[in-house]
Amino acid sequence: MDFEKLQVWKRSARLSAELYKAMRDLRDYGFKDQITRSGLSVPSNIAEGMSRGTSKDKHRFLLIAKGSCAELRTQIYIGIDIGYIDKTTGNQWIQETREIAAMLSGLMDKLSNE
Repeated sequence: MDFEKLQVWKRSARLSAELYKAMRDLRDYGFKDQITRSGLSVPSNIAEGMSRGTSKDKHRFLLIAKGSCAELRTQIYIGIDIGYIDKTTGNQWIQETREIAAMLSGLMDKLSNE
């Protein structure tokens, strides 16, 4: 299964790009680095996992992607609280991370049944 065809990869890659664009001018380099790294980790781990040969390896990388998604959601909440992220945008990103995490769970379930 090509990762580029997966909606979960497409959506997480799009979210990662949105994060980079939104954080472009942020001068808090520690926060900017952390949130963009966790966002980038989601599609990157999906790609790496789906490129692995065994279902066990795929599952492991998808689990890492799901963990990065939770990390990203946490950072979005904090970014909203400290005024780095607009509340409306942040809430959209939070919802997107929830949906991506659910999609990852579904994909892991599918792989477990193969």
